[in-house]
Amino acid sequence: MDWLPLLSTLAGAAIGIVATLIADRNRWKHEDVKEARRLRLDIYTQYTTTVKALGETLRAVAEREYPSDDERALALREAFRDSDIAIASERMWLIAPQPVVRASNSVFHCLRRICDGYIDGTAVKSPEDRARWEERGKAAAKMRMLMRDDLGVGPLIERHSPLLDDYNTPAAE
Repeated sequence: MDWLPLLSTLAGAAIGIVATLIADRNRWKHEDVKEARRLRLDIYTQYTTTVKALGETLRAVAEREYPSDDERALALREAFRDSDIAIASERMWLIAPQPVVRASNSVFHCLRRICDGYIDGTAVKSPEDRARWEERGKAAAKMRMLMRDDLGVGPLIERHSPLLDDYNTPAAE
C-alpha cells in the first residue's frame, strides 16, 4: 500500500485545522478588543455627560434663592449626590487606563471644589467661581484628550460651533 497519498491528506487536514484555529483565535481577539473599546466608549460618554449635567445643575442650584444657607448647602450636596457622578467615577476606576482615571478624578475633584465653594457662599460668576470653572474646563479638556487617545480616534482639531466657555460666551482663542 502506498502511504504517501494518505500522509499528504492527513498533513493537509492538520494544516487546515491549525490554520482555522489560528484564524478563529485572531478573530476572537479582534472582537474582544472591539468590545473593550465599545465598553470604554460607553463609560467615557456616561462620565462626560454626567460631568456636564452636574456642572449645569450645580450652577442652577447655586443661583436659586434659599431661606437659609443651610438649605442652600443641603440642595447643593443633594445635587452632587443625585448626579450619580460617584457611580460613573467608580466605573472609570474599574475599566479605564490609569491616565484616564487620574484625569477623570481631577475633574471630579474640580466639581467637588465648585460645589464646596458654592456651599461656602461663593457667588456664581464671581472671580473665584470663574477660576474654579476654568480649572474644571482645563481638567475636562485633558480628560477628553486622553479618552480620545485611548479610543484611538485622535485629537479633536475642529469644532462644529464657536468655542464657548462654561458661561456660554465666546472664549478668547
